[in-house]
Amino acid sequence: MTKNLFPFRWKTCMVCCVFCCNMLFAFLSKGQAPEKIIGADISWLPQFEDQGKKYYENDKATDAIQILKDKGFNYIRLRIFNNPRADSGYSKKGYCDLESTKKMALRIKAAGMGFLLDFHYSDNWADPGKQHIPSAWKKLSYKVLKDSVKAFTKMVLNQLKEQGTSPDMVQVGNEINHGMMWPVANVTHLDTLAGVLKAGIAAVRSEDKSAKIMLHIACGGQNQESRFFLDNMLSRGVKFDIIGESYYPEWHGSIADLKSNLNDLALRYKQDVIVVEYSKLKLDVNDAAFNLVGKNTVGTFIWEPLGYQEAVFDKTGHPNEYLNIYPVIKARYGVK
Repeated sequence: MTKNLFPFRWKTCMVCCVFCCNMLFAFLSKGQAPEKIIGADISWLPQFEDQGKKYYENDKATDAIQILKDKGFNYIRLRIFNNPRADSGYSKKGYCDLESTKKMALRIKAAGMGFLLDFHYSDNWADPGKQHIPSAWKKLSYKVLKDSVKAFTKMVLNQLKEQGTSPDMVQVGNEINHGMMWPVANVTHLDTLAGVLKAGIAAVRSEDKSAKIMLHIACGGQNQESRFFLDNMLSRGVKFDIIGESYYPEWHGSIADLKSNLNDLALRYKQDVIVVEYSKLKLDVNDAAFNLVGKNTVGTFIWEPLGYQEAVFDKTGHPNEYLNIYPVIKARYGVK
């Protein structure tokens, strides 16, 4: 009898120990999320690594996440698609699905960095020019679509929480100033758009009340369009913490336009304001983002600095002059 009970007790003890360690890790990780943010979206990293790409610090092959941290970055952003393996999906290999996101989240938290999760609510890229509804949701009624948004969001966040890697910040949609999941929640259907946003936000709140919620629009230098979107969502009861703006000068105007818009939004709304996507004009963009008055959380996320415009590593994986801008930004604005 005693011999049979001992393995059961041992296994139970081990399960409890693992659970407690995960909960402690999650608690400690949540406390590390900074208020001054130098962030990077590096969702391409697993794909680049699978292709054999290496990154170097002082001529020694090093985890790219650690290199970014050493240069002043303190936050990582990841995008997630519903089913990237779908016929019209992002990746047959499943990049940016839940399982690959979980693996990257473990690396982010192990590095002691903040974690922003970006729900596209699509099987492929979502942006102002395309917001394709996930293939599994195409024939759903509006009510069932809202339920599906909520259920999918809860499922993802619950699995991240179970491994101790809950995101510190969550985007409910990606560049959604023209709406999302077209045609159902196109911006021409403002009540419907607000409804699906509320469903996603409710899911985040139910899984983690401490996570900051961002609405992300691609209007870096467009103040009137920014205000139209935000005023309409706020008037319909959409509650969120952060306004995220994309800024690409080829589409969103000059640095002066960016500064004017960010400063107006910072004064006009109680929400914090962040440049959550940019690539060029690195120092200028950060100067604009960090000089907002009266905000608790400020900063930027550079988009795919490992392989997009003005990448911060050269073709051999060694840091270049663009990466050396970030210690300057860190020192200038006291980023921890």
